[in-house]
Amino acid sequence: MPDHAPRRRPHASEPGQAGHASPQPPTPHPGRGRFLGWLLLAFAILALDQATKIWFDAGLQYGERWRVLPFFDFTLLYNTGAAFSFLADGQGWQRWLFTAIALVATIIITRLLWKHPREGVFCAALACILGGAVGNAIDRLLYGHVVDFLLFYWQDWYFPAFNVADIAITIGAILLLLDEILRWRRQRRHVNTP
Repeated sequence: MPDHAPRRRPHASEPGQAGHASPQPPTPHPGRGRFLGWLLLAFAILALDQATKIWFDAGLQYGERWRVLPFFDFTLLYNTGAAFSFLADGQGWQRWLFTAIALVATIIITRLLWKHPREGVFCAALACILGGAVGNAIDRLLYGHVVDFLLFYWQDWYFPAFNVADIAITIGAILLLLDEILRWRRQRRHVNTP
């Protein structure tokens, strides 16, 4: 005898239904380990930057200089501007501007590191910039200025004093430029390949 009872239509979420896979556990991000490695590099730069600033701030009086070489001194100077004293003559507004820029840069750089963890030169550049930017932002938030202690000069010419964070940001910028040159060369080689 045929069964004429209405059949219950299976719900899409029920396991074993054709076309509807059962939920799978999320797979880990393939470059998660490398991403964490880049963050660790940024943190190491940040730690070195803060440790050296604390050491020189405690060991020197403001403006004091320790001669190291005929063209290089350790010193203690406070910079209310950006790297190499850019906008240091502002009336205090630059503190919040540069802190906001560092916050936005931190978010963008962290996202880029997450998306491209296998691109070595690119990520090394971003990690350097991240560590340096956060290091100087911490100074601005805590003290209202950045602690600088490296001073290069020749006779009466002086390069603006700087710190480990500034070095890291500069290295990061150079690595970004190098990464772009290498990317351009790879693309050019690919186009010229028959």
